[in-house]
Amino acid sequence: MMQSVDIAIVGGGMVGLALAAAFKETDLRIAVIEGKIPHEGLNELPDVRVSALSRSSEIILSNLGAWRGIMSRRAAPYHAMEVWEQDSFARIEFSANHLTQPNLGHIVENRVIQLALLDQVKQQSNVSLFMPATCQNLAVGESEAWLTLSNGQALTAKLVVGADGANSWVRKQLDIPLTHWDYGHSAVVANVRTAEPHQSVARQIFTPQGPLAFLPMGHPLMSSIVWSTETSRAERLVAMDDASFNKALTTEFDVKLGLCEVVGERYAFPLKMRYARDFAVERVALVGDAAHTIHPLAGQGVNLGLLDAASLAQEVMTLWEQGQDIGTKRNLRGYERWRKAEAAKMIAAMQGFKDLFAGDNPAKKLIRGIGMRLAGQLPGAKDEIMKHALGLKGDLPQLAKVAPKSMV
Repeated sequence: MMQSVDIAIVGGGMVGLALAAAFKETDLRIAVIEGKIPHEGLNELPDVRVSALSRSSEIILSNLGAWRGIMSRRAAPYHAMEVWEQDSFARIEFSANHLTQPNLGHIVENRVIQLALLDQVKQQSNVSLFMPATCQNLAVGESEAWLTLSNGQALTAKLVVGADGANSWVRKQLDIPLTHWDYGHSAVVANVRTAEPHQSVARQIFTPQGPLAFLPMGHPLMSSIVWSTETSRAERLVAMDDASFNKALTTEFDVKLGLCEVVGERYAFPLKMRYARDFAVERVALVGDAAHTIHPLAGQGVNLGLLDAASLAQEVMTLWEQGQDIGTKRNLRGYERWRKAEAAKMIAAMQGFKDLFAGDNPAKKLIRGIGMRLAGQLPGAKDEIMKHALGLKGDLPQLAKVAPKSMV
């Protein structure tokens, strides 16, 4: 059975669904293909995969109608941020009050974001969901692309969008080259109960072994950790018994919130930088992790992906309204230039941070300490840093600029 659509989005995760939702007020015919249906019920213990959503992401999700669905499930605002270096005077703090913002962002489980977006997309008459289904073949012609799915369905589309993650099937089918390097680190993620309340403050410590972040969750004693460290050490940390892990974690975090107790499972994920040579080719565009992955240092990965989705939707709708072909590389160059530049800036910034805080050379520690102190004291410096972190700076798409009146 053959079905014709205008856009086929491969990947029904956070970024793919955000892209589909962005076309809610158009007559574009959309297909979303996703291999797994997310489980609806929330466990008492939060999922270990969480994202730190910036203000720009909150505005995008509000404009898509998904923010209420996130807040009605589970989300934890954080109102301040503390960053410091172990055994050094390097330290900087940020506060929402200082920026006259209600908060600095929200820590949200990835599945909660996905479910809230899925609620919206299911209401769209112009979207066909193929879940669960996977792609088996992709062929690109002059005026359309053809997809065959695991359920026997065949699709033709003017544009195929790869929103299928870091190991993108779409990107591999087209042999789009990657610039990539291995950070040599893995991120250990887990839920942790602390003896002292987190007070809705996100905290990150830089140690000679790598950065460790404590992200405040809804319960005052519960945090989600992202512990970036050398891969073999990360594997040892995951394999430890709970008591040994708790001791190592408490020590690494400078006993900042008292004794730490891991709750539930812990996992390690290898950290790699990826940057696709092309974000758009004939009949195909890439968004989110399919186009780029960055170090989780500042938690900006999903925010970058949501901005990709909003930007691509804006470019495609402009082309559609002008009666132009939405799938040619020539017409998608604007999107590609826009998002490649923004992704490159973020990759460079994260690499710079990682290099700056690598190792414990006394001279480097002194430079780090002076630099962080200056950033905290120079007029306007902290404000600029936080505006970038909030996603309020840079070349933003319309969906990220104007918050709806109904924004919670």
